[in-house]
Amino acid sequence: MTPSILDVNVSEKVCRLTLNRPKKRNALNGELISALSDELNYAAEDEDVSVIAIMGSGKDFCAGADLAELERVTNLGHEASVADAMTMGELFIQMRRHSKPIIAIVHGRALAGGCGLATACDMVLARDDAEFGYPEINLGFVPAMVMAILLRKVTESVAFELVTTGEIISAQKSKKFGLVNRVFSTADFESGTSDFLNMIANKPGSALALSKELLYRMEESVFEKLIAKGAEVNAIARQTKECRDGVRQFLDRSQG
Repeated sequence: MTPSILDVNVSEKVCRLTLNRPKKRNALNGELISALSDELNYAAEDEDVSVIAIMGSGKDFCAGADLAELERVTNLGHEASVADAMTMGELFIQMRRHSKPIIAIVHGRALAGGCGLATACDMVLARDDAEFGYPEINLGFVPAMVMAILLRKVTESVAFELVTTGEIISAQKSKKFGLVNRVFSTADFESGTSDFLNMIANKPGSALALSKELLYRMEESVFEKLIAKGAEVNAIARQTKECRDGVRQFLDRSQG
């Protein structure tokens, strides 16, 4: 039996969505993004769910986009590339509009689109050995859509540093910058994050929903316009020779 690309577990008001492509470091492809979107819709209507946790199986939370799929889509042309980018963009918007708190539980690496996915959650809880970053520039690519999220987490100068250096930073540094809410030791990670999720899950649901809606509604249209603009830039960047060469070189190394 083929294992599910996304594991779902609901217990004690918490819906845990676990990315399940460990051999690909939970890289995001169309199937996984669609599965996440579907489960978020189900959780929104499930009266037994008060909070959602997004996690990763294996060694990492999420290594970013599946570059093999990105290369295939890019070869189909600009319009197909924009449409592909917007599937991720629409997931970010869905998460922001969602009525229930969504919390990333991060161990290992959360890179590129994986870092974007984590920070698109309402909060990020990290293990002390977790790492975050936007290394796209090293492939000649641009972390375009996630900039709309990044600029709501950190200052402009920090955002510029992260996207132009491609530096991968520690959980503690990520917390200092504002990407992460809380850091737990490896020994306390499982129990600490579970306690935190249970604490949020037992808050009054209507108050949680109203608080989230009010907090994000203030600039909802601006955020969605920036996501759409990011999809356009994403598609343009994919078409450049530097990006095509960078992606191909990365795939050749990983397959060699």
